[in-house]
Amino acid sequence: MEKKASKEKVLEAAIELFNVKGFTGCSVRDIANKAGANVALISYYFGSKQGLQEHLMTNFLEGYVSAIESQWLQIEDEEELVFDRLLKAIWNVMMYQQKHHELARFVHREITLDTTLVRELMATYLKKEKHLFHSLLEVAFERGEMRAQPNEYFFLQLRGMLTLPFLHPQYIREVYHLMPHESHFLDKYFSELCEWVATHFKESVTIATEGSAEEIARK
Repeated sequence: MEKKASKEKVLEAAIELFNVKGFTGCSVRDIANKAGANVALISYYFGSKQGLQEHLMTNFLEGYVSAIESQWLQIEDEEELVFDRLLKAIWNVMMYQQKHHELARFVHREITLDTTLVRELMATYLKKEKHLFHSLLEVAFERGEMRAQPNEYFFLQLRGMLTLPFLHPQYIREVYHLMPHESHFLDKYFSELCEWVATHFKESVTIATEGSAEEIARK
């Protein structure tokens, strides 16, 4: 239990320092000191600072993609609207990022860099994210729920809206005086997202947009 606690402290320290100083701006010793752990412990669990970075990013993206996949796996029921599943997938992703908002900021920021690790993660996770969302939208179109067949730009816009609050929390705080990590922000932001998504669907299927964000997600 003590080793597990130390490992968690190392991960928490790494996330904080990577966000404040950047990945290249801090050392393994800085992380160990922040966590109150031995440098050897980091080597034992992660091998190196690069191994620690890979662990953080891989674990985050695993959870991120799983939040979408959980709804994609449940679209077999032809009587249930894919629109509902899409909204639930969006809600799950937003909730997941908010729960891990500091890690989300670090991962989304690192993904903007061109590195071997980022290319591997894109091929493994982000292409899967694109496939899952596109699959949901294609099924929605085939079932006659959407106004038109979805294109690449819909997904680009959706992904941008899903990640922006967690990639740029300081911008949202300083310019809009909103707190992306607070629950009322998520509820309001999700409601706005629902309204935008609904414009791409036929009016007959968008009744789910009535009510609060939580009601929509849990319906």
